[in-house]
Amino acid sequence: MEVEERQTRKGKYAADISSIKEAEARIRPFIHKTPVLSSESLDALSGRRLFFKCELFQKGGAFKFRGACNAVFSLHDDQATKGVVTHSSGNHAAALSLAAKLRGIPAYIVVPKNAPKCKVENVKRYGGQIIWSEPNMQSRESTAAKVLQDTGAVLLHPYNDGRIISGQGTISLELLEQAPQIDTIVAPISGGGLISGVALAAKTINPAIRVLAAEPKGANDAAQSKAAGKIVTLPETNTVADGLRAFIGDLTWPVIRDLVDDVITVEDNEIIEAMKLCYEILKIGVEPSGAIGLAAVLSSSFRENPAWKDCSHIGIILSGGNVDLGVLWDSFKR
Repeated sequence: MEVEERQTRKGKYAADISSIKEAEARIRPFIHKTPVLSSESLDALSGRRLFFKCELFQKGGAFKFRGACNAVFSLHDDQATKGVVTHSSGNHAAALSLAAKLRGIPAYIVVPKNAPKCKVENVKRYGGQIIWSEPNMQSRESTAAKVLQDTGAVLLHPYNDGRIISGQGTISLELLEQAPQIDTIVAPISGGGLISGVALAAKTINPAIRVLAAEPKGANDAAQSKAAGKIVTLPETNTVADGLRAFIGDLTWPVIRDLVDDVITVEDNEIIEAMKLCYEILKIGVEPSGAIGLAAVLSSSFRENPAWKDCSHIGIILSGGNVDLGVLWDSFKR
């Protein structure tokens, strides 16, 4: 992939506060400014003040629309005409389909056969053209490469792209305006696009702010990478959080390495319990990947760690709400 295509910038990282502010201006006409919820019950349970940034209310049902919208509307007209292509198990696929539809260009979406049905339906709803692949990264990438060759479309990676990272960073701009007292942000981590953008923006606005990643123990490559000081990939992942099975990219890793303060890993049963709390107390349906931030804050590994005792005002990014209800009910019965 050419450097220009990957949108690396001249600075230290693939995005920065100026690219994030440019993204905010570019996507403002299209996105929802999502609300921040709070709950005295959850504050009492956690022993902290919690502020929930509700990206499940974003268009497409997840934060991914921010990055996809920024990437699609960044394209020159001659690039855009042939459309865009990506490989994704769900939320990025739907987000890119919607952004392409708004720009009036085709979206070719390579989807693994095991993707959640509700996320596949979102892609169809927004007019994305689905091309199926086997449920592994090699098949996803080779299928996407063939689509690229056949169509001449522009590849937009789900997270390893400066335009995507910049779009996701707009969450911090909104959150810190809505709740400026926040001293800590907790966000899910998978490929790292979300937390990279969030960390770059938040730490520029407030260098003292802590940024913590939440990750399932069955897909803990980020925790292992932080410990090793280099990218670690896993032979396989096993988690109910279908949106958190990707591995860190070479553009997201430097930001994670330098600006993410720690990675908190949680078990699947803790994620499911956090989903139940979101439903019962906040009255919102959050997908497993979206609920993991609350799971992390309620986990004993966070609560008993003296390093985080001063984290008193915590912003939690509820990253998405595209729940496969059949799987959800089954998980509740466990």
